Amino acid sequence: MDRPVYLLEFEKPLRELEKQLDALHQQSLENNIDMAAELTLIEGKLEQTRREIYENLTPWQRVMVARHPKRPYALDYVARLCTDFQELHGDRQFRDDQALIGGTAFFDGRAVMIIAQQKGRDTRENIVRNFGMPQPEGYRKALRLMKLAEKFGLPVLCFIDTPGAYPGVESEARHVSEAIAVNLREMAMLKVPTIAVIVGEGGSGGALGIGVTDRVLIFENSYYSVISPEGCAAILWKDRAHAAKAAEALKLNAANLKELGVVDEVITEPLGGAHNDTDMAATALQDAFRRHLGELLEKKTEQLLDDRYARYRALGAFTEVAAD
Repeated sequence: MDRPVYLLEFEKPLRELEKQLDALHQQSLENNIDMAAELTLIEGKLEQTRREIYENLTPWQRVMVARHPKRPYALDYVARLCTDFQELHGDRQFRDDQALIGGTAFFDGRAVMIIAQQKGRDTRENIVRNFGMPQPEGYRKALRLMKLAEKFGLPVLCFIDTPGAYPGVESEARHVSEAIAVNLREMAMLKVPTIAVIVGEGGSGGALGIGVTDRVLIFENSYYSVISPEGCAAILWKDRAHAAKAAEALKLNAANLKELGVVDEVITEPLGGAHNDTDMAATALQDAFRRHLGELLEKKTEQLLDDRYARYRALGAFTEVAAD
């Protein structure tokens, strides 16, 4: 039987059960013995163990799932959700950033603008995609395409999946922080419906640079945070080994983000993560896009802008309670 080659640390109990299952299958075939009862028993135990593991993941374990090398990336979803995707290139100032892509497509028969952060599957592609870390020209390309969408009345669908904007010297020299800041301002004022979904990692301002939208969705095992757990641990505990503790403190997982009002909907993933059934994950995302886009398209421009302003104005509000 085919088994996934890449296993996360907490998945090791599953590998042992899968080995037992494979051995029983092999024994049954070699000796022509009916072992249906034993196989059913192991399969049931495997399913129960998988469910127990994935229904009780810690925040750090969910970060590990979000970074899984087999996890679907933006273009995997675009291929399943949209038709006639036409990629548009360049920021008209410096060059084309392959870590942040965009273009027109049709979703449910409606023309939309796609903006997406894209990682690579192997070393060569990751070098081309800069490991999913956009540079200033990527954010300026995204803004150019958003303005194009506004001009033609196209809704904007953003796919967030980055550990953060590229922090290199050349990126800073071309003013990456300014490029992101301009995007935050301009996205807040776009006169078309906008939706963002965090499909994997949502790291820092690099994610926020295409995330100031009317609705923000997140997959169950994705994360969205002001800093990576490792970066937080290095600052607060002076040791990246405390990343798991940092992930807990940051409240970066989907359930916490929904409770805090940072995201509007958590999209359920197939058991074991979106990489176990990309088609099922894409169907769930399609349903969420369809519902939220339908609601946003019914709003007039003035109402759309007012609601967007109110959404972000309310973030970070808290109430002080007197101690007993």
